[in-house]
Amino acid sequence: MEDSRERAEATGRRARKPSWLKVKVPLGGGFSRVRKIVDGQHLHTVCEDARCPNMDECWNRGTATFMILGDVCTRNCRFCAVQAGKPSPLDMDEPQRVAQAVRELGLRHVVITSVTRDDLADGGAGVFAETIRRVREYVTHCTVEILVPDFQGSPASLRLVCEAKPNLFGHNVETVPRLYPRVRPQADYRRSLSVLRYAAEEGLWVKSGFMVGLGETEEEILALLEDLREAEVEVVTIGQYLQPTKDHLPVQRFMHPEEFDAWKSKALGLGFRSVEAGPLVRSSYRADSALCA
Repeated sequence: MEDSRERAEATGRRARKPSWLKVKVPLGGGFSRVRKIVDGQHLHTVCEDARCPNMDECWNRGTATFMILGDVCTRNCRFCAVQAGKPSPLDMDEPQRVAQAVRELGLRHVVITSVTRDDLADGGAGVFAETIRRVREYVTHCTVEILVPDFQGSPASLRLVCEAKPNLFGHNVETVPRLYPRVRPQADYRRSLSVLRYAAEEGLWVKSGFMVGLGETEEEILALLEDLREAEVEVVTIGQYLQPTKDHLPVQRFMHPEEFDAWKSKALGLGFRSVEAGPLVRSSYRADSALCA
């Protein structure tokens, strides 16, 4: 059997996935229903744009993560499949259409994320806040989780979002600080920690996530988890990095499922209230379970 710890050659060639990373093509009726509603409202989902491996599982049970502020990102992270470039102007009807889709799908928990919009004065914080309000107006029983960009660390933007009182505030650190220049050069690790700490100090439940397989060490993973706890993060997700295309960063290694189990135990031991860790785990995977922890 192929050694799961074998490192991929750093040549840009896509590494062969081990058996535990194989996922089926989405075909179920739930998938078709979600796509019909999303397309009908002219919305985007991070499920499709970021090529999430759990799309079949989530869509077939009638859940989706909506991506607002368009589908073009102003940053060019080397791990991400979302298109980078010059975004379109804001669509001010988008919050209402998201709320209508949430109502049509009958969701109890919705995740709202976005591309990064460094071209906007508030980074899109106002649209996030309005989307939260609209969802609550249309579906009073629905809990709302957000996964936000860093808003360039703007306290005014963060305040705008926090005042809308999402049930769960998420912002991903994505990787260990040493790898930021290579993985997400336009971001800043300490700034991301400050975003998380700000939301926690506002009394919100706070969540973050990161990938493994980009060349980080065990010592760096542990230090990252300790930093997240120091920032008062309660919920964390840990997943395997998968190379979206040959133009993205290659996978350095595939972590075995048993290693993910070990990291979950370590994270819980550090005091996290909820931990999802596994090869196919992504930020919004089984997102509603965190509020039950």
